Amino acid sequence: MVGFAFFVTRMLSPNNPNPEKLTSYECGEEVVGSAWVPFNSRFYVIALIFLLFDVEMIFILPWATVFGSHEALKVDNRWGWLSLTEMFVFLGILILGLAYVWVKGDLDWIKPNVIRPTVDTQVPASLYEKLNKQQSVYAIKEFSLETITPTNTATATAAAPATTTETPPPIRKPMFKPTFKKPGNES
Repeated sequence: MVGFAFFVTRMLSPNNPNPEKLTSYECGEEVVGSAWVPFNSRFYVIALIFLLFDVEMIFILPWATVFGSHEALKVDNRWGWLSLTEMFVFLGILILGLAYVWVKGDLDWIKPNVIRPTVDTQVPASLYEKLNKQQSVYAIKEFSLETITPTNTATATAAAPATTTETPPPIRKPMFKPTFKKPGNES
């Protein structure tokens, strides 16, 4: 039956492929790059936990209906206690599963455990700390567009007369020219 339904749908539906229909849909944005990007699999665990507690809300609705039904409680008072006990068991199992995931560490994946590398050296750790505290060694240089070429002053003064003026090197242009696609402009 399912195969027949697929066959009939294939025969009756129009098939007019074009480049626009064959591209992936990304919320109306232009497709950039490949879809094969590194994806952290822990997002899957978070999605499953969300789905679990989302489905839990669906099961709580009938419980609330039975527990709040005055007609069912008038017939037999035990319905209220039975539904209350069932819901505590259900919630207990879910909370036990959440505690298991929490203790296992699947919810703490944003803050990774820092693993400090160990090296067998004869250099004491105090020397490394002393080196790391010296800020002058790691000074950050200011950015400038001027290109500084290292020259040896002794050879520069001997090779060139003192009256010549040095021309600054030309500013380099970018190696590429960015292009932007405009919608509807296909060339």
